[in-house]
Amino acid sequence: MLLPSFGSALEVVIVGARGGLGAAFGRALAASPQVARVHALNRPAFDITDPASIVAIAERLPDKLDLVLVATGLLHEGARGPEKRPRDLDAAWLAHNFAVNAIGPALVAQALLPRLRRDRKTAFAALSARVGSISDNRLGGWHSYRASKAALNQLVRTMAHDLARQHPLALCVTLHPGTVATALSAPFRADPSGMRTPDAAAAQLLGVLDRLTPADSGGFFAWDGQAIAF
Repeated sequence: MLLPSFGSALEVVIVGARGGLGAAFGRALAASPQVARVHALNRPAFDITDPASIVAIAERLPDKLDLVLVATGLLHEGARGPEKRPRDLDAAWLAHNFAVNAIGPALVAQALLPRLRRDRKTAFAALSARVGSISDNRLGGWHSYRASKAALNQLVRTMAHDLARQHPLALCVTLHPGTVATALSAPFRADPSGMRTPDAAAAQLLGVLDRLTPADSGGFFAWDGQAIAF
């Protein structure tokens, strides 16, 4: 079984289901006999930077969800990439990073956390990145990406405390997938041959979620199950 600790007839939501990891999550979960339905949310029907779009989609989803995976993320777009120095900071690019990497996932959580079922283990998980760890920042650079992922970690941790009061069996966590062969990492691959595939990474992350318990809610975990310091 893919997620034995979650039970069966699972209702799963994947936000960003056309991305490298989102699509891999979709393939793994759609093939599992445990899963009743995978609700794949993508543009143009769904826009994570549009609060009205998030609310509209949420209203069409089942009232009892088991697993919500937010697999969206922004590191580069067109000619824009992560900053190397403070002089590279740009207000619009900084705001766009926060909109995609932090605000959008937080609004998805706002809309969908109340729909998690309460009678068994459930989970909300958003993809973060180790570079979003403030204590692990030893190199600098990548200002917008680092800051927006750090904000995501804090938002999810804060919502986990609130979630525990109403859904004591639920998890609310951020996950670091590591370096995976996707479009997000493409410009930064030194040796693509040694990278993990999206399917392998998705399986590892689902395994992490299966092993976590509600006591781990609010945490930030790597693909190998190790907790990452904020």
